[in-house]
Amino acid sequence: MQAICTRGLFLIAWSLRQNKFTCQCLPLLTPDTRPSQFLLELALFTPSHTRISRFPIDISSPLPNKTAVESDKPTRCHVCFRPQSLCFCELIPKVANQTDVLIMQHRRERSHPFNTARIVGQSLEKCRVMVAYNHELAERFATMPLSDNVGLLYPGDNAKLLSDLAPEERPKQLVVIDGTWHHAKTLFRDIPRLQTLPRYRLAPSQPGRYRIRREPNEHALSTLEATVAALSAIEPATPGFDRLVDVFDRMIADQIGHSKSNWRLNETRRRGSANVPRVLTENVDNIVVAYGEQERGNIDDESAANSNPPAPLFWNAVRMRSGEFFRCALQSDSLNDELFMNRLRLTPDELHPLASVDEFRERWRSFIRPNDRVAVFHRSTAKLLEDIQADFVPSIVLKSISLKPQTKEDDPRTPAILANQTSDSRPLRRLAWAVRFVEELVASKSKLQ
Repeated sequence: MQAICTRGLFLIAWSLRQNKFTCQCLPLLTPDTRPSQFLLELALFTPSHTRISRFPIDISSPLPNKTAVESDKPTRCHVCFRPQSLCFCELIPKVANQTDVLIMQHRRERSHPFNTARIVGQSLEKCRVMVAYNHELAERFATMPLSDNVGLLYPGDNAKLLSDLAPEERPKQLVVIDGTWHHAKTLFRDIPRLQTLPRYRLAPSQPGRYRIRREPNEHALSTLEATVAALSAIEPATPGFDRLVDVFDRMIADQIGHSKSNWRLNETRRRGSANVPRVLTENVDNIVVAYGEQERGNIDDESAANSNPPAPLFWNAVRMRSGEFFRCALQSDSLNDELFMNRLRLTPDELHPLASVDEFRERWRSFIRPNDRVAVFHRSTAKLLEDIQADFVPSIVLKSISLKPQTKEDDPRTPAILANQTSDSRPLRRLAWAVRFVEELVASKSKLQ
């Protein structure tokens, strides 16, 4: 019986993932083998934006001789991914927009409960949301037919201000990137065809209204706000955009009203906010400070844009308090680039022995403990681990902390925990800079509390 139930559940999930629901699996589900409500919700919780309005048969009814209780009802909407008490799907208006909208969504945004591209996709009649890994989006977008008058909503020096365009100059199709600002940059970088499109920008007259997610500045807009502003400039006679913004405001107000704390408010970007993680000021025993060099990028190679992200070339780290040191050089063609290696100032001893990516991953896994936190100065350093699936514990980006370090990168002082490291390499110097910053945070503990 369990095997039949599992098979039926698999067929449901597979059908939904292919964006088509079939009835082939339903005869397998007898009253005695129907999946539990939890398994049914799990099968429905897919990256697809397709709404399942009803099933051909009632497979969510209670088992015979059992009475349904209130707790058996789904607690989360499978369309907006919000709790049922905060679901706003019925309020989303249908807007008959004239401009085709294509949203390229970063894969990490697909199930985020505060994602606004999902609202846009439900509202606009002419809108498509594409969700996948960056390289998959690049492959699909490379052969996708586009309008002759297509444009990308993305800021830049050559981007045209939409509000200044004459009606005949306005794009007929608009491509929008959805994700955090870091995600948007990676999508633009990894999808070459995006870089060939005409670019358009907005000039917000007031701060963004997205108060429950962090933005880089007060005039940064959410995907919904940006899309509405762009379409309002392209087709000002189309009604309904204001109602779409009202739903957006409702979502924000409901979330703030139900939050148990204000940690989601955009306060870390305000001037004077000391957004220092407590782990850096309370207990540094589990802090591992790390710095890594990546392979040299080859901008002359036409296929470089379609290749995998650069892998780590050299990685060093030190455990605060104990001084336990980690160093690993990885196999790479960049080691044969004399100019590049001269900039890194790595000695032959530091480059021996060379490890493969898999070997590095296993060595790093052995060094890291479950309760550790990896502190890196730049987000790009943490991404080196993410790209090779070696981000075994959470990372802390020191540059995002609003307190500026007192010491500079070229400061010749050597932290005590690195005193036995005699290298003059660039990786070790930058590691020392990050260590000094952590030490400054620990020293100023009394001032931050």
